[in-house]
Amino acid sequence: MKKYPSLTILAFVIATTLSCGNDSRNETNNIPPIPVTIQTVDATSNNPFLTVSGKIQSVNSADLSTRMMGFVHKIHVKVGEKVKKGQLLISINNTDLQAKLAQVNAGILEATAAYNNAKKDYERFQNLFAENSASQKELDDMTARFEMAKARLEAANQMKNEVSAQFAYANITAPFSGIVTGKTIDEGSMANPGMPLISMEAPGAFEVQAFVPESEINKIKNGGTVSVFAKSIEKTLQGTISEVSISAKNTAGQYLVKIALAPTDIPILAGMFVTVQFPVEKTSLTTSNQILVPENALVREGQLTGLYTLGDGDIAILRWLRVGKNFGEQVEILSGLKTGESYIVSADGKLYNGAKISVQ
Repeated sequence: MKKYPSLTILAFVIATTLSCGNDSRNETNNIPPIPVTIQTVDATSNNPFLTVSGKIQSVNSADLSTRMMGFVHKIHVKVGEKVKKGQLLISINNTDLQAKLAQVNAGILEATAAYNNAKKDYERFQNLFAENSASQKELDDMTARFEMAKARLEAANQMKNEVSAQFAYANITAPFSGIVTGKTIDEGSMANPGMPLISMEAPGAFEVQAFVPESEINKIKNGGTVSVFAKSIEKTLQGTISEVSISAKNTAGQYLVKIALAPTDIPILAGMFVTVQFPVEKTSLTTSNQILVPENALVREGQLTGLYTLGDGDIAILRWLRVGKNFGEQVEILSGLKTGESYIVSADGKLYNGAKISVQ
């Protein structure tokens, strides 16, 4: 009879534990799935012609900076605003320059007075020397005094030119007519020499930067016509090869090729990713099935590189891969992924292995 209370307590603990376990599983099941965007692997060998990835950029673009240090007094434009050549974009505090300019102007006044006085004495002694009323030594002394005063005045004027030139770096103006595309500083922040402050580009003229593997670069010639496909707008553009790099020292065996796009009414923007098809056939070195995935879809942990794929039951599965060369913004997959498989390109939330997902 004395053991019944203990049995009752044990039964209560077991029931409570099972109930908590069920609640935990219910909470897990109630977590909403993460919306994701997927893409299906498509090997590039189906096309007999050389195809590489590239990126559209403006032909005329600039990152503006200053050569002086100072606080940003005012930013006169906003990102996306159209500006004209010579329009004021950023004003940097120039109180120290104004003080220096005042000192230079005072120096010019002093040097001018000394120059005028020396000039009068020089001309007077020239007349006295002509009348044999002054010696050669006295004339030489007056000549030297005049030349020194002239040099001091010239130095003062050049110093003013130097200070005036520095005012150009305190007032950042647009080097050409275009659109402000970026701003990397705020009012009141310290601007340092060489630090980019504002970016702009001229609309209308675009080019594509693409990287060609070393096995194919000798076939690419200036002036050749290529097809450029912009996937984001599903449009094909025409372009002409305008520049072919002859060095891949800093691009890991990939050679930079620039393609000037023909004028078009298609709404293209700088930064769009494209696929460039060159009118040359692939060599035997590039005819194998090549799988490329976007760089931003990869997951890197230390020296490991992975990719989230679709698992049974609409869950995300992290799969480790072996990667190869970079082709612009895409990476070659050597193993771990096959043609026809789907993988997650982007997600509206934090992915993890086994996370519930919903395909958009």
